[in-house]
Amino acid sequence: MKKMIVLGAMFMGSLIWAQTVGGDRDSHGCIGSAGYTYSQIKKDCVRVFEQKIKLTEVAPKGSSTSMAAVIFSKDMKKAEVFIPDTDGESLILTRIGRRKIWKKDDYVLVPFKKNEYQLKKDNVVIYQ
Repeated sequence: MKKMIVLGAMFMGSLIWAQTVGGDRDSHGCIGSAGYTYSQIKKDCVRVFEQKIKLTEVAPKGSSTSMAAVIFSKDMKKAEVFIPDTDGESLILTRIGRRKIWKKDDYVLVPFKKNEYQLKKDNVVIYQ
């Protein structure tokens, strides 16, 4: 009887432990505590801080500067932008014509210098 109680307690303990490790998965299965967020363009979990195109906040509101990241679709028609202002959701900007300008609502992504980009909101540069 004692063995049964001990084994039952160990089993229940292992279930509780398994739920806490990686227990912060979002609806797409991305583990936020490990730095992962879902990319609509890649259709996979990504780490924003590991992306090739990173933008820095131009006029930070406090003592820290935030970062944004950009992921382009393979055909370059869409740009997914990850910025803190969007409550964890990325912005999907669409390319306008043949020019290298991507837009959605008040946000516009434009080339800046060589291999760099600027993100504007209401025609004001917020990240570059």
